[in-house]
Amino acid sequence: MLNIFDLKEKYDIIVIGAGPGGCKLAELCAKKGLDCLVLEKRQEIGAPKRCAEGIGKEHLLNLGFSGNEKFILNEITTGSILYAPNGQHIILPIKNNKTGYILERKLFDKEMASKAALAGAKIFAKCDVVDAIIENDFVCGVEFEYYEKKYKIKSDIVISAEGVEAKIARNVLNLPISKPDEIMSGYQYEIENIDLDNSHRLEFYIGVDISPGGYIWIFPKGKKKANIGLGIYSNTKHTAKYYLDKWINTKSNLKKGSVLEENAGAIPVGGLLKKMTANGFLTIGDAARQVHPLHGGGLYESTYAAKIAADVITDAKLQNDFSDKFLDKYNKIWWEKRGDELLRVNKIKKCFHKISDEDFNLLIKSVKDTHIANIMKGNVFEISKIILKNPKLIKFSKYFILK
Repeated sequence: MLNIFDLKEKYDIIVIGAGPGGCKLAELCAKKGLDCLVLEKRQEIGAPKRCAEGIGKEHLLNLGFSGNEKFILNEITTGSILYAPNGQHIILPIKNNKTGYILERKLFDKEMASKAALAGAKIFAKCDVVDAIIENDFVCGVEFEYYEKKYKIKSDIVISAEGVEAKIARNVLNLPISKPDEIMSGYQYEIENIDLDNSHRLEFYIGVDISPGGYIWIFPKGKKKANIGLGIYSNTKHTAKYYLDKWINTKSNLKKGSVLEENAGAIPVGGLLKKMTANGFLTIGDAARQVHPLHGGGLYESTYAAKIAADVITDAKLQNDFSDKFLDKYNKIWWEKRGDELLRVNKIKKCFHKISDEDFNLLIKSVKDTHIANIMKGNVFEISKIILKNPKLIKFSKYFILK
């Protein structure tokens, strides 16, 4: 046993991964009296960052924050702007005061971990979980490495919140390899001393030539600083960095900037799991592919799933039943609350990816911000409305025959 920081030989719950989802689940379970251990493989929670660092104000408040924290760097008050391949654009304004924030994720993630620790969870960094302990067909703990030594700790249940790599979840749930259209390759720069048209607005650029299968984003972190990145299909001809560098070099207001940080990683955008549980085991967040398929955001989805999982785990503890049959409640509730909508969004995503740049240029002329808002919620009938109002768009119906 690792004989420091009062680590025990057994916990009620072991959470693999100290990202927002894992920490939120640990916080909620600890508040309900469960003994929680969170193991994080990185030596610093929150680093390196793995996203564009945006979050909705309403979501942040629901996580228990005030909106005045030091990790908030910028407020998005004027919405977003979406550019078609030919430069046409549509403005997506803020409605019902639903503004957003740009965070410093390194600080935000640590605050999430602090909230879990203060609630009673034990968190330990630089612990790489290498295997699940399985006895009598039940996951009952983990084996992890800490400074080249291996240790074992038991638990009633193990939670995989380990991110897109999902090493343990893949083994326990016997998950298939993701298809090329289910994983995107992302690359991002944090760039200082650039010129932005509006530092309180998000920018998105779409085009097969500039970002095949995905889009380019600009998330302002200040008046002259922003996260600029893209996501592309993982099986494209060139790397994500290649496409991003090529595009930035066409923008004089951006290429003059200084790079403060570079980030790269995989983004799950499909392949939703019907079954996310096993005996003594449950998975949330990127490990469960709980990501919005169109924009690739996973912060909301992981913390939403954490709340569902925490309730089910608490009930399992009360009933002393961590069987797959009991934990299946989590699968059913999540699919009812989020899964069905995300599945519809994923089907829409596949349809959009069939559209050529030329056709997208034509389509965007008839699109309004309300259309996009409803499409993002998986409402395919919104696309039908657009097509029916403009006979010239009837040819787009071939793209949106959902199977």
